[in-house]
Amino acid sequence: MRGIGTSFAGALILFFARFLTAVRGRWSGVAPTDEQRIYYANHASHGDFVLIWAVLPRRMRFATRPVAGSDYWLKSRLRRFIGRDVFNAVLIDRDRSSRTSDPIIQMTDALDGGSSLIVFPEGTRNTTDAPLLPFKSGLFHLAQARPNVDLVPVWIDNLNRVMPKGEFVPIPLICTVTFGAALRIADTEAKQDFLARAEAALRALSPKASAP
Repeated sequence: MRGIGTSFAGALILFFARFLTAVRGRWSGVAPTDEQRIYYANHASHGDFVLIWAVLPRRMRFATRPVAGSDYWLKSRLRRFIGRDVFNAVLIDRDRSSRTSDPIIQMTDALDGGSSLIVFPEGTRNTTDAPLLPFKSGLFHLAQARPNVDLVPVWIDNLNRVMPKGEFVPIPLICTVTFGAALRIADTEAKQDFLARAEAALRALSPKASAP
């Protein structure tokens, strides 16, 4: 159970995120129900999972754990407190040479414990002009490991403009978090076919995808 300090810190971070971005959730493909899910999203900022958390109903928020890189979130005492203690993140070592735990096992253990997950299949922040970086294979292996858990694409819009790379002062701007229709891996679906389908489902939620 989280202590008073971590609960207060979480509430403060969420208040700041909502105040700065006026973030709005759009449930265009699924309803905000208590089903266990793997939310997979585009990744442009270290604050991405905070915005997803901010638009989840409270009852869902504390059952949903972000998956994040331990190299970033364990780098300082403050980051460690936020990532591990406040948000209860599943912290993954992205360096294969120093890794002592299998990331897929870490994530399936969290799912088996009853949590939903927030994952970023691009693997790192997208600082390019492309809408998405190519998906890593982790989403495929996670879907294979737990094929009965719905995967829900989530498009986060405008956060990269709120906090542009290299800037220290956020720019207030309305952000949206759009949840698409759930999908699951097919029994005999090949890795590249699945990743292409999952990527297309996410890309279709982008405002640019529907622009004339």
